[in-house]
Amino acid sequence: MPRTIGLMSGTSLDGVDAAWLDTDGVTVTAFGPTVTVPYDLVLRRDLRTILDVAATLAPDDPRLLSAVERLLDYHVQAVEALGCPADLVGFHGQTILHQPHQGRTWQIGDAATLARRLGVAVAHDFRSADVAAGGQGAPFVPVYHGALAADLPKPLAVLNIGGVANVTWIGGDGALLAFDTGPGNGPLDDWVFRHTGQGFDEDGALARSGEVDEDVLARLMANPYFASPNPKSLDRLDFAKALEESGLSALSAADGAATLAGFTVASIAAARFPEAPRRWLVCGGGRLNPVLMEGLRRALAAPVEPVESVGWNGDALEAQCFGFLAARVLSGLPLSYPSTTGVPAPMPGGRIAGFS
Repeated sequence: MPRTIGLMSGTSLDGVDAAWLDTDGVTVTAFGPTVTVPYDLVLRRDLRTILDVAATLAPDDPRLLSAVERLLDYHVQAVEALGCPADLVGFHGQTILHQPHQGRTWQIGDAATLARRLGVAVAHDFRSADVAAGGQGAPFVPVYHGALAADLPKPLAVLNIGGVANVTWIGGDGALLAFDTGPGNGPLDDWVFRHTGQGFDEDGALARSGEVDEDVLARLMANPYFASPNPKSLDRLDFAKALEESGLSALSAADGAATLAGFTVASIAAARFPEAPRRWLVCGGGRLNPVLMEGLRRALAAPVEPVESVGWNGDALEAQCFGFLAARVLSGLPLSYPSTTGVPAPMPGGRIAGFS
């Protein structure tokens, strides 16, 4: 089986996760080291600015080229920090724009240069074939969740709370359904940074000190996204206009944080499945926010636990996924399905960048 390294830099804009595993893209025979390399504050700020203007950017925009160059250094550093040889690297890149209804998803990064610098072939461009075929281009973790959960009781929901929150529902027969539930940490992180200068609400302290504004929350939950059919996906900034018009800006820092945490919980609780999950397993940075986890336990009619409760690594799960998907790219296996992204048929994807 190929030894792979998966790399993930998500919409939370906090850094690069890297993970080593031995996999053929169907099963995983061994897990290896994992590492997270945080972005410096300047890069994080610059990426956040790029997200705001991504729809208008040309590929040769100097701001974009500078970010790509700096991102490459972080990805190389993450691979080298693992200290393990690999046959293949799965490189997701940094999403700066996701507009599947306009046939567009954009992950920046230089796979060819990464392959040359590492001396290892690099699988990349995982999402564009799905979007070109009419799919949502996200989420892409369900096939990996399904492989990990093969022996767990079902129906099961695996919830990832990153910048955006997404869920994989796994039925008793292994059937997969996946979609973005709504905002994850993104709006809350942005609010906390604006009001405190901190990158996130550590231990949920700011949200816990405030109260949810039920009127603002009701306006946010009236967004038509929540009534639209699955599968569906979001850009990190898709709720920006709704947030602006909701009255959120009139709230105190604490009440705004509490309301945004409540928005994440309420949108997850609004998710609907063919059969109610017997259990929710939570990964992503949101599982470390006790306000979110307590809110989910109150709102959901099933146990809610971090993925560590079943022996998974919640910090490395998405990076592991892209190592898993890299092996599937190499073998020509599907990365997405009609029930996970809405693509018309099981869809292979990705490209391999060699090295010289």
